[in-house]
Amino acid sequence: MSASPTPPASSAAPVVVIVDSYGLSKIVSDEFQKRGAVMVRVQSTPEVPAAYRGAFDLSEYADNIIHRGDLDETARAVAAHRPVAVVAGGEIGVELADALSERLGLPTNGTELSAARRDKYVMVETVKRAGVPGAHQLLVHDQAELSAWHEEFGGRIVLKPLRSAAGNGVFFCDTPEQSAAAFARISGQENVFSERNDGAVAQEYLRGTEYMVNTVSRDGVHRVCEIWRTTRITANGVADLSDTVYLMPRRGPVQERLTEYAGQVLDALGILHGPAHVEIKLTASGPVLVEMGARVCGANLPYYAQLAHGASQLDWTVEAYLNPEGFLATHADETPEGRFCAFVGLVSPVAGTLVGYRGLEALRELESFADMRVYAQPGGRIARTVDDLTYPAVVVLMHDSEETVLRDANTIRYLDGPSFYDVTPDAEAVPAP
Repeated sequence: MSASPTPPASSAAPVVVIVDSYGLSKIVSDEFQKRGAVMVRVQSTPEVPAAYRGAFDLSEYADNIIHRGDLDETARAVAAHRPVAVVAGGEIGVELADALSERLGLPTNGTELSAARRDKYVMVETVKRAGVPGAHQLLVHDQAELSAWHEEFGGRIVLKPLRSAAGNGVFFCDTPEQSAAAFARISGQENVFSERNDGAVAQEYLRGTEYMVNTVSRDGVHRVCEIWRTTRITANGVADLSDTVYLMPRRGPVQERLTEYAGQVLDALGILHGPAHVEIKLTASGPVLVEMGARVCGANLPYYAQLAHGASQLDWTVEAYLNPEGFLATHADETPEGRFCAFVGLVSPVAGTLVGYRGLEALRELESFADMRVYAQPGGRIARTVDDLTYPAVVVLMHDSEETVLRDANTIRYLDGPSFYDVTPDAEAVPAP
């Protein structure tokens, strides 16, 4: 955004409803409050999903409405606040946000394609039906069917739950035997949202760099807010573990290809309003969708993009809902050049009780060090890093020099390793004599 967002025309404080604001997703609510909005929170499930359990502050919300399965009842409770928008705070809130915004006649993506915006198999099939390139895949409910498909397809495949997130339950399988074993670990288990996995999706393994394209839309007009490039390593039995993401300059040949493809995906999946997070592999044959979320990007990345460039998906989300005329007039404005930024996850090779870290101070002394979030605390549990939920800590780097950020990210990967962690291992992890 080239300048500070213009305040909405109305002097009355607008009410915005956010569905499932937990933890880091509260940054969306905070951004609306900066623009003078009154926030109402809706919780889409009576029980808090396991991934979000813990203390969270409800004092800044005008109301906290618990959805207990009756859409009419919840819609009446929401309508009493006369909101101007209903926004998904995270992945689990997407479908209820669609239903409430449609029911109340507010800007909405509607419910017709809600399932395609959550179910990863339906998502890719919907995109392909619209003529947009997508992965070869199979909806899996049976191990024998999966093994036969993998035998015929050959090579590496990816197996994942239909409705999870954050890399939870994703397996990279090179043989039918591995696929069958992975399916046994997925099927019937609870995903990160405390939902029972009903089947899985098997997809071809897409070779190429993965990018994250964060967008905001209003009336079907899309703004690409920022693009992040990921790097990956093989660790802890995971063939394709994301370890670092880099904020890219907004313009460039690669960025233009990603922008065009992301727009096609948004149109195919019925994204008319609000934020979206599109994960894309740039393969030898072109961009191919990994998956899309109809909500703000996670891991606080839009917040760090905001620090680096002055505005991000957060600002544009608020603009789209509170000042649509301003959004439509400025959505094509150039993104101001800013600092380079990287989000680096530490990769724990050990599991057990964490005694302490050896070297956190060395990370803080890096020239581009900007922030650190430590999730596994000394005295508590630490797990082997296998997805986005099991980083023991993350480090944010920011600097005017791209080379400085790249150097410091590589230094973190050099320092990180078995000797970085002082851990009392789990009993079962100790090799037998």
